Amino acid sequence: MAAQIVPFSDEETLVLVNLAQQYEVWIEAERVLAGLPYNLRWQTVSGRDYLYEIIDRQSHAKSLGPRTPENEAAFDDYHAKKSEAAHRRDESRAVLDETCRLYRALRLPLIPAEASQILREADRRSLLGTDLLVIGTNAVPAYFLEAGGRIMNTPAETQDFDLAWSGDHADADDNPVWALLKSVDSTYTVNTERTFQARNAKAYEVELLVAPSKVKAMGRSTRPTPVPLEEQEWLLKGRFISHVVVGRDASPARLVVPDPRWFALQKLWLSVQDKRDPLKRGKDRRQGMALLDAIQEGMPRFKLDATFEAELPDELRPQFENWKADRKSQKPKPGW
Repeated sequence: MAAQIVPFSDEETLVLVNLAQQYEVWIEAERVLAGLPYNLRWQTVSGRDYLYEIIDRQSHAKSLGPRTPENEAAFDDYHAKKSEAAHRRDESRAVLDETCRLYRALRLPLIPAEASQILREADRRSLLGTDLLVIGTNAVPAYFLEAGGRIMNTPAETQDFDLAWSGDHADADDNPVWALLKSVDSTYTVNTERTFQARNAKAYEVELLVAPSKVKAMGRSTRPTPVPLEEQEWLLKGRFISHVVVGRDASPARLVVPDPRWFALQKLWLSVQDKRDPLKRGKDRRQGMALLDAIQEGMPRFKLDATFEAELPDELRPQFENWKADRKSQKPKPGW
């Protein structure tokens, strides 16, 4: 059956537009605050004032030198920037919270609260789209928004979370994913039997995947530790999609996801792999077929034409041909 897109209503569309705009104002303020030192303050030592940068909540600090015109200017500039950004964050947060509640009341596509928390922190750290992509079923709500409606018969949420490393470089000593997860929930630990997976105290699972071409860009010490998979290369192709959605806890988050064409074809490829969990193959096929239909019907930015087909590797060509044959067989026959 061809995908059936149920268009968002005018009210739903207005909420989606407002959500995206309000989130941008809020996250920009959050990024400014994240880029500033934890605090700056003066301390008197042996009768002389010194400027100290406070590093964390435990009041660890480092000296920036004695009071000078330059340090006084740095102190004033820091507090002015911090005050202005905090004001913008707090003002935008009140409006954003209300829009998130409307979003959830309208039953627009949701993601798990745990995923929302991780994505918000990743966005605050400017990792989304540059270093991290959301893959797997929790990417699907972004495709709903791209299509302008709900894609029927398409599972859109699971109680685990798949991320793919897409960056070209990382810190030489560590990958930022582990610091990100621990900042969100200190109970995350690496699954010793599946080292590409982290789990928190509530058994919520986060998996980190990587394409072979990106392994060297992950840093020497990586937790979780992904196993390079050739099929992840396909998800780096084309144009990424970015949309703001809401978690089940009514909190906002940005989804940055692969090009829907490559995502759909990878799902169809997975659906015929012996290594794939048999319980997931049916869902993979439904997602892949419905998403390709939705691309054809409601995502004009993503062409399923001869130019795209020429890019396909041999592994994905049969899946694309099967979809075309299925779609052709379901065209309505003339009624005369």
